[in-house]
Amino acid sequence: MEMNEVVSVDLEAGDHAPRSDCYTIKSNGQPGCYFLTMCCRYDHNNVCNGSNEIKVARRASLKLKSWIIDITRCATYLLETPKTSRLILQNDYCFTLKQAMGIRFKHMKVGYSTIYLYDSFMLWNMACSVSLHAYRTRTTKTTSFSVKMGVLQRLLGSLLLCTVFLCLVQGDVHYYDFVLKEANFTRLCMTKSMLVVNDSFPGPVIRVHKGDTVYVNVQNQGDYGLTIHWHGVHQPRNPWSDGPEYVTQCPIEPGTNFTYEVIFSDEEGTLWWHAHSDWTRASVHGAIVVMPSDETGFPFPEPDGEEILVFGSWYYIEDLNAVVAEDIADGSDTPRSDCYTINGQPGDFGLCSKDSTYRWQVEYGKTYLLRLVSAVMNAELYFAIADHSLTVVGLDGAYVKPIVTDNIMISPGQTMDILVTANQSLGQYYMAARQFDSVRPDDQTFDKSNVTAILEYKGNYTPPAYPIFPSTLPSYEDLLPAIEFTNQIKSLASKDHPINVPMNITSKMYIAVEMNNGSVTETSDDVTVSLLASLNNISWVNPTTDVLLAYYRNISGFYASDFPDFPPYFYDFVSDDLPDNTELTLKATKVKVLEYNEEVEIVFQGTNTINASENHPMHLHGYSFYLVGSGFGNFDNVRDPQSYNLVDPPKMTTISVPMKGWAAIRFKASNPGVWLWHCHLDRHFSWGMSFVMIVKDGGTPKTSMREPPPYMPPCTDSPTIRLRPSHKFSRTGK
Repeated sequence: MEMNEVVSVDLEAGDHAPRSDCYTIKSNGQPGCYFLTMCCRYDHNNVCNGSNEIKVARRASLKLKSWIIDITRCATYLLETPKTSRLILQNDYCFTLKQAMGIRFKHMKVGYSTIYLYDSFMLWNMACSVSLHAYRTRTTKTTSFSVKMGVLQRLLGSLLLCTVFLCLVQGDVHYYDFVLKEANFTRLCMTKSMLVVNDSFPGPVIRVHKGDTVYVNVQNQGDYGLTIHWHGVHQPRNPWSDGPEYVTQCPIEPGTNFTYEVIFSDEEGTLWWHAHSDWTRASVHGAIVVMPSDETGFPFPEPDGEEILVFGSWYYIEDLNAVVAEDIADGSDTPRSDCYTINGQPGDFGLCSKDSTYRWQVEYGKTYLLRLVSAVMNAELYFAIADHSLTVVGLDGAYVKPIVTDNIMISPGQTMDILVTANQSLGQYYMAARQFDSVRPDDQTFDKSNVTAILEYKGNYTPPAYPIFPSTLPSYEDLLPAIEFTNQIKSLASKDHPINVPMNITSKMYIAVEMNNGSVTETSDDVTVSLLASLNNISWVNPTTDVLLAYYRNISGFYASDFPDFPPYFYDFVSDDLPDNTELTLKATKVKVLEYNEEVEIVFQGTNTINASENHPMHLHGYSFYLVGSGFGNFDNVRDPQSYNLVDPPKMTTISVPMKGWAAIRFKASNPGVWLWHCHLDRHFSWGMSFVMIVKDGGTPKTSMREPPPYMPPCTDSPTIRLRPSHKFSRTGK
């Protein structure tokens, strides 16, 4: 039987079970989390009744030396089910351990129920007696089955987790399968193969309500490793599923899978997910829709419908990661996109694209919620709809005071919620976007394509020869519309959607955002000098073992905890004539350590090093923050804080630091874990414009980072490591 093949099996107590199979099951009944690992032991008659052997679910890619992790998935029990119980099961790789571990469940009872398999082996808890609900197939009522654990905890102590996971969540639980594999796509008259999720570009939409939890089983059938990040999801106390490669995990290697537990908390609106390895997110991304809770609803009249538009970047290059890696290795600039896309299509102005332009049908008089996601790799975009006003009501998973505008500017990584009323004459109208280019005017190497989709009214009318193009779409280098739009953004700050701006700042950072020159490779005979990027003159270098594991296990040698709070020296950061010594940077793996509940202010200072100032969309994982101020020139720490907006600043996860300007943000470090800060222009991120924050535990279970799941993708290229004290700080206390 192949992995992930679905089979149906009728079981009774003492029934024979396929000796080579090991199953995981879940209920699809009432809200909650329903996970249990079924592992059989066989008697001399090969009956699955709890004797002789232990079946342990494990990943095919793991080595036997990983038993200490995999044994946490092992349990034996007596299974008692009525004859009519039907299990929908799915096969996974297993292997057999002998009786030496002696793990046993005393009892399990299952009522009349339909139970479905879900392939997840990371959902465990130290609870030793739990009650899980299953859906009774013959009635509308629910029943339950309980599992009591006998000697497992005494045998394995703190090294093993119980084999039952109890989800302590208030919302619903959802399950998605992401299958990553190569597929052919034709754009701009050319066909190429690229890695996508579930054969779609962009990938599937995840839909939840506020406070829900999602389990996403990522099966990598591609040719290279990758990770997935849930952009804008705070993941309270759960950095293990945040996703950035070599920061919170190592890649999911080809032929293996990993299940993410995505925990939603106070987010509401539109978010997105994407690959967080190399430049893989160019083709691996999709939207997340977070509906409001039933108690509050929308803070505006409920729309008549919704539409999702995902902006993307298209490259003729087939193996984009290989080209980018080669460019970085030899010091060259990275590729520019060949066009932008809306929901995967270039639109009417792209070569060979007119027949595939994305269309959105609307009815006259109705109001729609338009959800925008910018998955663009390296550019900010202007967007407008011909003859239609846009009312912006949400940004980055939080509501804002309504902004009525003719156009918007959106940065890579940002999401927006916009109300659009279909109140124009029946016809067809272009929805168009083009790059907002903030670099110096003499650099004209950017992507000048105009991407379009069509808003078309339903009804009887003669379609025009060409849809109307938006006259309000700003030109590429028009700076003023971007400034005017971003200056209007303010939090809703209502009773149902309050804000809490930190006022007692305990940690201040002033971070210079720089483009640099530096050595990429050095030998005794040759030094390759190339473009780098840095924050406070530190250009990030990925370790060979992820920072989260090194921090949690207290492993030395993979990072230093001395990321600087200030640049190494101060100068006129925005001058057009900077000295050569401002171009050099240090490559290192340095983190910033914060105490739990510290109130933090960071001022990002744009610079003009190597004459390469431009906007930098800075993104923080694990948090939203408040943009309390921004401006042009050098930040003045006496004058500029007097203009801070501390009443209704926008709550964001990605901000655009202005070219030759600054942006000030505040947040409270109340989410313990390891979290990445980085520029969301992937070329800058690849050159090192990032750093990592470690937020220490708060001293109680509810203020501490959760325990790791029993399985994390192994760091296959990491050296042999030993657990030993290494850092000058503990996970709690100073």
